[in-house]
Amino acid sequence: MRLLNRKPTRGQELALIALPFLLTAAVYLVFSALRLADNPNDKLLPSPAAMVEAVRTLAFHADPRTGAYIFWVDTFASLQRLFIALGLATSLALVIGLAIGVLPVMRALLHNFVAVVSMAPPLALLPILFIALGLGEASKIALIVIGCAPVMIRDLALRVDELPREQFLKAQTLGASTWQIALRVVLPQMLPRLIDSLRLSLGPAWLFLIAAEAIASDSGLGYRIFLVRRYLAMDTILPYVAWITLLAFVSDAALRFVQARAFPWFAAARAS
Repeated sequence: MRLLNRKPTRGQELALIALPFLLTAAVYLVFSALRLADNPNDKLLPSPAAMVEAVRTLAFHADPRTGAYIFWVDTFASLQRLFIALGLATSLALVIGLAIGVLPVMRALLHNFVAVVSMAPPLALLPILFIALGLGEASKIALIVIGCAPVMIRDLALRVDELPREQFLKAQTLGASTWQIALRVVLPQMLPRLIDSLRLSLGPAWLFLIAAEAIASDSGLGYRIFLVRRYLAMDTILPYVAWITLLAFVSDAALRFVQARAFPWFAAARAS
């Protein structure tokens, strides 16, 4: 049997999923043990016990100065910024992407403009945003929106272009207006694809968020990472990075779950 047609059993699939994670953990543990054996005060590769202790201190012990639980305050601050920004970016993508895809006038007006904006490096715009909007929440949220929305708009417009033109012709033959075609023909088919676009934007969104928090913030996961780096506190940095990765993964899984439940026909079409 060709490898192309050879599918693993459920047990084999679970083992293959776990294998890269186990290998990564094993490599880290080996090198950490070697470095700590040579120098017990080494900070580059802290032991798992040191990382657990650092997280326990930040998550379950109130800060003596503020009385806050720093780990959870940072998490809430970052997630709040992220969700607001992605909500705005998704709304813009839905409205403008549909308009570009459905209306030739809007395509002529905005298609090239959005394409050019999507090529601008968002991190290079960060100083401009700080100058224009200040160092508060608005500039951080704006960075994520600017970084994600244009790409999502282009993706959704392309998905609209892929729809069979016969659907538009049949709807017009039945007397549907442009508004009805957009809402009842195009929109239902675009919503699951919008979720896919949002999933692909999670990684860049976290990148923009951490960059903004690192430069100008007093809370957030990115802020904490860049605050403790001056002390070479890898026992805090590595768990924070792992926590950000886990939050992104859980967000992706939640979006996949919503997509499968809300649009079962889309999941069935993809599986086939």
